[in-house]
Amino acid sequence: MKKILGPIAIIVVILVILGVMLVPSYNKFVNLEENVDQSYAQVENQLQRRLDLIPNLVSTVKGYASHEKEVIAEISDARAKLAGARGPEEQATADTELSNALGRLLVVVENYPDLKANQNFTQLMDELAGTENRIGVARMDYNNVVADYNRQTKRFPGRLVASIFGFHEKEYFKADAAANEAPKVDFGDDSK
Repeated sequence: MKKILGPIAIIVVILVILGVMLVPSYNKFVNLEENVDQSYAQVENQLQRRLDLIPNLVSTVKGYASHEKEVIAEISDARAKLAGARGPEEQATADTELSNALGRLLVVVENYPDLKANQNFTQLMDELAGTENRIGVARMDYNNVVADYNRQTKRFPGRLVASIFGFHEKEYFKADAAANEAPKVDFGDDSK
């Protein structure tokens, strides 16, 4: 009987040591994953805020620039793509497209001095600019939290715990490759 108790005691001690090592690491993963999810929700919250502002901005511009249908259609299409995007990569691509379309809208606005003086338009543009800043901060915060999480999945003993409990690396919110290029804007030929 004593011969059996010795190995059983060793196995129990090893299991207790493993449990003491794994539980805090597992709990850390749970906390980090919640931080990533919370931070991502904030990015989505700010993107939604911008999506909510755009219809008001577009309707204000429509009143002044009714023949600028192409730019307004681009904004509507880009807004729909962003609203339907899932995951950081898809959202980053759709976000870049929407930002480019909004940039073209600003060029159109330059042709309408009365629109630039419109108080409602000015207020909407200020809100949009503030939202763009919030989106940038939310993305940065999200990427910082993802970096902490991903570091934990790559380090020991985190790598072991991650593989045992199915924690996988998270995606960063990266700008679309097209974001490296300045948008092409046709200012017309003013030299004539």
